[in-house]
This record gives sequence, C-alpha cells and structure tokens, in this order.
Amino acid sequence: QVQLVESGGGLVQPGGSLRLTCTSSGSISRLNAMGWHRQRPGKARELVAVTSSDGRTNYANSVKGRFAVSLDNAKRTVYLQMNDLKPEDTAVYYCLHRTGPTYTDYTDYWGQGTQVTVSS
Repeated sequence: QVQLVESGGGLVQPGGSLRLTCTSSGSISRLNAMGWHRQRPGKARELVAVTSSDGRTNYANSVKGRFAVSLDNAKRTVYLQMNDLKPEDTAVYYCLHRTGPTYTDYTDYWGQGTQVTVSS
C-alpha cells in the first residue's frame, strides 16, 4: 500500500502562483510515476502533469508553459509549481502515485485532494 500526503492548496488571485507538494510512503514496485490530476466543478477528473522516475513528463495542453512538475526520487515527493494561475484552474487537485512491475501492470494510488481557488 502507498499513502500520499498533499499540501499547498489555497486561494490565490489571477496571475498568482502556488506550489503543491505530495509525499509518498509505503511499499512500491520497480516502475513509478507521480503527478497531479484535477477535478474542476462539474467536470470529470483530468490530467494536469505527471512525471516518472525515468524522467518522462506529460502535461495537459492547458497548463503547458505555466505549470511545472518535478520529482525528488530520494524524498518520494512530487511538486507542482503553478504560475500565472487563471480562474479556470480552480479545482480540487489530486496527487497520483502509479507503481508497478511493468508499464501495463500497475496500481494507482490517490491523495485526498487539495483545493485550489483562483479568484479576485
């Protein structure tokens, strides 16, 4: 089992910045990826940014150039630096840790979610 602890959400004005942090603990497999999804009001959960222990990174088009995901493997901590925030970034942000022996055999673990509100 993997446990995830998130922090860093809050209220910010448009154009502002926030940094989300998520630390993982527990038993993991050989291949790992960590990152963030979000669920905006009335919408399905969607990918924001994910990075893997082998350095691959994937961003949603809507956040490219504004958000940056980074992973500290030693601390098993993933960060999401969010800059130039917009009202449409308002959502509950969920940390994800994907772990498994192969790229097709894996388990997803989710954090409890942290609210990010962008409003003036």
